[in-house]
Amino acid sequence: MEGILLRRYGGFYYVESEGRVLTCRARGRLKREGELLPGDRVEVTVLGPGEGVIEGVRPRSTLLERPSVANVEQAIIVFSLSTPPPDLELLDRLLFLSSVKGIRAVIVWNKADEALKEHLELPGLYRQIGYQVLIASARTGQGVDGLQEILSGRLSTFAGPSGVGKSSLLNAIHPALNLRTGEVSAKSGRGRHTTRHAELIRLPGGGWVADTPGFSRLDLPSMDHQEVAAHFPEMEPYIGRCRFNSCLHRCEPGCAVVAAAATGEITRHRYEHYLKFLEEIIAKERSY
Repeated sequence: MEGILLRRYGGFYYVESEGRVLTCRARGRLKREGELLPGDRVEVTVLGPGEGVIEGVRPRSTLLERPSVANVEQAIIVFSLSTPPPDLELLDRLLFLSSVKGIRAVIVWNKADEALKEHLELPGLYRQIGYQVLIASARTGQGVDGLQEILSGRLSTFAGPSGVGKSSLLNAIHPALNLRTGEVSAKSGRGRHTTRHAELIRLPGGGWVADTPGFSRLDLPSMDHQEVAAHFPEMEPYIGRCRFNSCLHRCEPGCAVVAAAATGEITRHRYEHYLKFLEEIIAKERSY
């Protein structure tokens, strides 16, 4: 029978199939071929009550390496309007990677009930670029119904730094989960890690979500540097208007993107992140 891998713990794989969760081992060849991940569609043989063995795994439609989840349809990218302060480079890296992987991205700005003035313009800025944005508060319940609707019927992953309230939002949607939550360290201003391993959770309104460990660094994928600009949606209207077809939108004469960044039509920090990502990817190409 077919099932979906929920989590791996202590050498066992927990697979939901036909409304029940089986504790499984994996055939040796699967261990040799590569790690099974939450979200994998697997073929299982039942050995006894609540026990089984994973015989095979179906091809993956998508793969995220960090957080490590297979067959994700959308990424719920959570950042705080309060503390920890938004790391916009990390946010743009997550948006960039979602685009490269062909995964729909939704930005959730949490802690709206304690939002700081200097962060209030961020949701509108990213909405204007073209991203789907939701303003929420796990504490007051603001935006929780909207988030549940977004999650319904899809396999989603939550991503973002520690301390922004990913687990708190999941608890607000499904209180029975009782996921561990943590507060921001007063000393460092950063969140404490509360989720220890990736785990797939079925939501009462339908759909799956992966609760994953927080992180503060995300490496960019290996790819053709000419394709970087295509993953910044605000650049799309300008790309075909540059003087040179091979323009990388750095300092070339007659570059429409550089001109748009100079006039503020493209937000400054987004353009700076484009340049940084471009250089990182060029450096990767050279290393190969």
